[in-house]
Amino acid sequence: MMDKNWIRRRWFDFRQGHGVYLIFALTFANFVLIFHRLLIERIEILNEIFSELWIFALFFILIYIPLSIVIGAWHRKTQLKVESEVVLLQNPLWARVFRTILDTQTGEISKEEINEMRDLLKKIENGKGQ
Repeated sequence: MMDKNWIRRRWFDFRQGHGVYLIFALTFANFVLIFHRLLIERIEILNEIFSELWIFALFFILIYIPLSIVIGAWHRKTQLKVESEVVLLQNPLWARVFRTILDTQTGEISKEEINEMRDLLKKIENGKGQ
């Protein structure tokens, strides 16, 4: 019988590959094609400058990539901290680990709870978490 976590991991891998990489490339190409068709071809002066799709695509990429890098750097330096904090505050494992640490420091935890947390962390380290 196939492990249900194997199927879930493949589903996760599929979503990551699709959502992060493949769909990004497809939507990028789709955007360039639609933008060229609906804007560049209909405005005479732009159509003269970018008469060929490849010329427009090259120009677009030369502008788009540096702009994306600047926006991505801004996001990493400002927004990523906020997003990480929001995700962290919603993570039950994080809360449990730190509650265990606090309870251990204050002596309000049983040996059984410590062993449960230790076993859970070992499972996670070995790639077999919950």
